[in-house]
Amino acid sequence: MDGVELSMKNISVAYNGDITVLKDVALRARPGEVTGIIGPNGAGKSTVLKTIFGLLSTKAGTISMGDRDITGLKAFQRALEGIAFVPQNRSVFAGLSVYDNLLLGCWPFRKDKARIDRAIDGIFERFPILKEKRATPAGSMSGGQQRFLEIARALVTEPKVILLDEPTAMIAPKISKDIYALTRSLADQGATIILVDQNVRQCATISDRLYILELGRNKAEGTKEDFATDGQLKEMVAEWMNYKIDV
Repeated sequence: MDGVELSMKNISVAYNGDITVLKDVALRARPGEVTGIIGPNGAGKSTVLKTIFGLLSTKAGTISMGDRDITGLKAFQRALEGIAFVPQNRSVFAGLSVYDNLLLGCWPFRKDKARIDRAIDGIFERFPILKEKRATPAGSMSGGQQRFLEIARALVTEPKVILLDEPTAMIAPKISKDIYALTRSLADQGATIILVDQNVRQCATISDRLYILELGRNKAEGTKEDFATDGQLKEMVAEWMNYKIDV
């Protein structure tokens, strides 16, 4: 997978025009890395992902993919540029089959049947359980299987940047472990991954770089090793969550 650097500079976002939820937020995510975003509830973590994907407009600042400024692009245009977003809430089409859910993910190249066949065959190779259940209504699958379907549907376009919002929320521990392993492997294959997660230990373990948000602002950033060894950074996280980072 060919990732691309994504950066946010001095991003500010407001709801209803006057309720500021992000203020001067900066972030840099690199190809081949997992960039984790952590922080207390209400810090603005999910808002960052929605802003990157174009679901929320910015009041100030710029968002770039490589050398290209994408700040003014709509969400569907950013998807065409190579950004995929897996939201926290369930997004499968429950009444459609697994295959049809994947087919909808191929909409950007819907007229290219050969590419569609290659993309879905590649997904079935990566996710055997989805191949096994290709004719099954998505809504009848377990929560973990639905989450894999959501991630798989995001992958059919071979995105450069993958945004994951709480991918293991309400998921059984065994499946969560598999999702974290998949996230790490996608980055190792070259994708640019931005992960929002409340599970600080797991997020920090698989992330190459971490950003802490608090009240819609950057509070700290550093590598996984920085957060494991820097006393000041460890104290920042300890203010709102007891944690341990394994490096």
